[in-house]
Amino acid sequence: MFEGTGIEGPDEMIERVVVIVLDSVGCGAAPDADRFGDRGAHTLRNTAEAAGGLDLPHLGKLGLGRVASIRGVAPAAWPKGAWGRMTEVSAGKDTTTGHWEMAGLVLDKPFALFPDGFPVEIMHRFEQETGRKAIGNRAASGTEIIQDLGAKHLKTGALIIYTSADSVFQIAAHEEKVPIEELYEACRIARRILDPYRVSRVIARPFVGEKGSFVRTHRRRDFSMPPEGPTCLDRVAEAGMEVVALGKIEDIYARHGVTAAEHSIDNMDGVDLLLRTMARSFRGLVMLNLVDFDTLWGHRRDAIGYAKGLEAFDRRLPEILARLAAKDALFITADHGCDPCHHGTDHTREQVPILAYGPSIRPGPLGVRPTFADLGQTICTLLGAKPVAHGKGFFA
Repeated sequence: MFEGTGIEGPDEMIERVVVIVLDSVGCGAAPDADRFGDRGAHTLRNTAEAAGGLDLPHLGKLGLGRVASIRGVAPAAWPKGAWGRMTEVSAGKDTTTGHWEMAGLVLDKPFALFPDGFPVEIMHRFEQETGRKAIGNRAASGTEIIQDLGAKHLKTGALIIYTSADSVFQIAAHEEKVPIEELYEACRIARRILDPYRVSRVIARPFVGEKGSFVRTHRRRDFSMPPEGPTCLDRVAEAGMEVVALGKIEDIYARHGVTAAEHSIDNMDGVDLLLRTMARSFRGLVMLNLVDFDTLWGHRRDAIGYAKGLEAFDRRLPEILARLAAKDALFITADHGCDPCHHGTDHTREQVPILAYGPSIRPGPLGVRPTFADLGQTICTLLGAKPVAHGKGFFA
């Protein structure tokens, strides 16, 4: 039997673990937030204040109001789930770093950043191998740079290259000028070039429209560096179980440990994919990333849109809970913060919530976990897989 808060009974072996990553839904500045310029960041609290409160009754019942003080989300007297916070220890606050750590892989060395653009040797090789010129090559907002350079791109066919405060090489192209498969191939070329430089992700950013009204499409793809060690996905797959990656999960882990994958159009499509996956019987792990919180509302500093997105997810949560079988465990968490009320447009170094629920999960506090890796270790323990290198299980 697991000690303390956790699984009830020695024979209550979990058959399936469901992890939902609410991309960027942080719950307060991490202890080292000052190092990242993120003092005062609190995605959930500040979003709630900007929106005049959040209506999240179902997340509240699982214990979210116990995780942080959130306007509109009262702390439940008797939460139905286990609740806590997780603290990131890896050197970074980007998507890849957060996801790798929550899967049990802690990074001591941060990914490389190129705030002044990428060096000549990288760009020259990229142009040679793709057969297209590149324009931009600077740190920029994705929505702004396609407005600035979209017309030039349509005229010349040159690919728009930009980066951010994260370790990313982003390639924007109009879908009518550059076929989507050519854009993906350009990303694969960039990925091979950039691996020695430790650039975390190459991101395809297709867009459509006309000058003055360019808009990005849902056919974004991420091409990540392969994980620098085994994750809980690898461990579960090695044990002969299924690992189903939904949304951009497949991309973030470079398909390592993934046995099946589906990409989503938006948050609600991601929930639909999850429900269809949960409707069938299998043993293993299903992991879903809901990226709209980060891409559409966090980076664009749209607190009202962020609040509406959280409430939309909360309305779908009962459907997910209804699909949980007797030997299922659900975890809801995040990979970093992206406070829409903070300065700039970048991620914020925050702790993240962790909510656990299932027929065999005993409600109660999980405390403040010292690393996201505790989640990955918990997944391995519950499914009887080989442990990962970092973290301590919630129920050990």
